[in-house]
This record gives sequence, C-alpha cells and structure tokens, in this order.
Amino acid sequence: MTVETESNSINVAIFSTAEEASREVARRIAGAVNRRPDGVLGLATGGTPVKAYQALIGMYRDGKVDFSKIRTFNLDEYIGLPADHPQSFRHFMDQQLFQSINVDPERTFVPDGLASDVAQACSQYEAMIRDAGGIDLQLLGIGHNGHIAFNEPGSAADSRTRQVALTDETIENNARFFESIDQVPRHAITMGIGTILEAREIVLLALGEGKAEAVKKMVHGPITEQHPASLLRRHRNVTAVLDAAAARRLA
Repeated sequence: MTVETESNSINVAIFSTAEEASREVARRIAGAVNRRPDGVLGLATGGTPVKAYQALIGMYRDGKVDFSKIRTFNLDEYIGLPADHPQSFRHFMDQQLFQSINVDPERTFVPDGLASDVAQACSQYEAMIRDAGGIDLQLLGIGHNGHIAFNEPGSAADSRTRQVALTDETIENNARFFESIDQVPRHAITMGIGTILEAREIVLLALGEGKAEAVKKMVHGPITEQHPASLLRRHRNVTAVLDAAAARRLA
C-alpha cells in the first residue's frame, strides 16, 4: 500500500508476522544485489534486522544471490569499543551476516569506534561512500523516539557522518545488550540524515507493537527534525516494511 501525506509519500508494506516482513526485506536486498552485483549496500544493526540477515544467508546458501563484489557501509558504531568487542557493531555484522556469506571482508566498512581523530574518521567515511558511487540500497530500523541510525531527535536534516551523544532513552534501550547500563557507551559515530537521504533506495524495517507509535508519526505526523524518521518522506524511494504489530496505529 502507499500512504500519502502532504505532497510527500512513503510506500508501506505490511505483513502478518515479523518473519514474513523480514523475508521481504531480504528479498529486496537480494534484488538490489542481483540488479547490480558490484553495488553498495548500507546496513543496520540491532535486534530488528537479525531475521532479515538470516533470510539473506539462506538465499545465499541456496545460490540465489552472490555478494562477492558487493561493498557495504554500516550506519554507525559505538565510540570506545574495539571491533572485536562482543557489543560492537562490527562484531555484530561479522557474526550475524558477513561470516556466513561470500562478501569480501575488505569491502565491508563500519565506522572506527577507536579512531584517534573522530572528526577526521567521519570525513573519511563520507569520502569512502562517495568514492564507492553512493549507496544503492540503505537498510534502516527506527527507534522508539523516531531516531534513524543514531540520529536522535533534533538532528539536522542535512547532517553528515559525525560523533553524537546518545540520549538517556537510547542508552536505556540498549542496556539489554550489556551486563549493566554503566557499560553502554555514551557516544557513537553515525551516518547523518543527509547521508542517509542520498541513498538511491531506502528500506526501513519495523517490527513489534513497541514501534507502532514511532511508525505512525513517521508516516502521518509532521515532517520534523524532532522525529528524524519523518524526514524520510522527503525521499523519492522509501519503503517501510512492517509486521502487523508495528502497523497497528496506521489508519
């Protein structure tokens, strides 16, 4: 279905279960790879995309998709965590996807959480994306407060890759991945909203009733930096893939 708001529109695809929604996202990613085998994927971490990555691994094992020439850029990384830390996003990607497909590890990029000069590392990350020709398909999740990547409410619509301070809400939500909330990093590197909006195609996956209010504001609310996901309505090719629970507040 397509939901139109003001002069902007966002495609909304609703599925009965999280498994079905995740398989649809995997199908879209595989389709992008098959259309352009040497293309560029933007990838996300967290609990939401895990089932989609599992489906992609299954498609790879069935010979339906070849990742050997693909380049990937991840949205974000905690500052202060080494790549091999169990809660780093580099470790997540290696464990949840990269080690189970035939992607070249040298062509998978995640921001450097231990960079000695964070500002320079962010500028280099932007340059790497440009040099790769830009992102063909960007996968996103959505936070309870509407954040995309680590672009918290109030992030500028034209923001680029940069260091950000995490909100108390995001720290609390991510504490479940650590032994205690005190271990959750307070800062991260994230692609900016402006960077994300330059992707040729954006697919946002939202699962569960806990995301329903954020999804409603993204689709029907005002387009505002206070709800970063709403800014996706300025893009010409965005699809929100939802399970029924995440879509329950949509009219």
